[in-house]
Amino acid sequence: MRFKIKKQKKFDFIHEGEGQPLVLLHGLMGGLSNFTSMVNFFSEKGFSVFVPVLPIYDLPVLNTNLTTIAKFVAKFIDEEIGKPVTIVGNSMGGHVGLILTTTRPDLVENLVLTGSSGLYERTFGDSFPRKGDKEYIKKKTEEVFFDPTIATDELVDEVFALVNDRMKGIKTVMLARSAIKHNMLNDLPNIKCPVCIIWGKQDNVTPPEVAIDMNKFIPNSDLYWIDECGHAAMMEKPEEFNEILHKWIENK
Repeated sequence: MRFKIKKQKKFDFIHEGEGQPLVLLHGLMGGLSNFTSMVNFFSEKGFSVFVPVLPIYDLPVLNTNLTTIAKFVAKFIDEEIGKPVTIVGNSMGGHVGLILTTTRPDLVENLVLTGSSGLYERTFGDSFPRKGDKEYIKKKTEEVFFDPTIATDELVDEVFALVNDRMKGIKTVMLARSAIKHNMLNDLPNIKCPVCIIWGKQDNVTPPEVAIDMNKFIPNSDLYWIDECGHAAMMEKPEEFNEILHKWIENK
């Protein structure tokens, strides 16, 4: 199902459903389509689901970092929603959620992390981006998932187009470096809101040790594992992910 993207002066975003606000933040190589199942599920369960387009490639080069993106999300919540929300962040989106939770705790009622950066992660490496090498991009995209068939031709084409755009490639590398430099270890004990950590047991990008450490250092956190699942649990095992998250929120 394709959702209609609302285009405002400052923000482009999906908004479906009415009720408790849920804000979904995609990763560096991700997009709004990563959350299709979540939008469908939670908008029918009494939630007001928002998926903002993050300005990953629209920021000035000097401001291309995770702190600036977190400020963008804060402004989005302030101006479009106007009350505290549950943040769900995958990969870089989780990292942005962590920054937002520590800098604007008044905006975050609950935080949900899945495959989140913020401590350490495995990246494309020194060879990224390898322009023109579609097989390499296909292989790296497949490695994100436990089941490589999740990396459809359409998804591989999207990533391939991204790394072959010179400016987008530069900004991707800049944000990846920003994620590495902005380590959250010392900030985790200061998070006061409830945190739900849902992790793929076979995550090759942010391995299981990251989830264990986040659960260890975040005071009010719960950790759930999804087996036979990689870095994007909400895409690879959507039914299981949605059920875990829904029960967790209902018990808060």
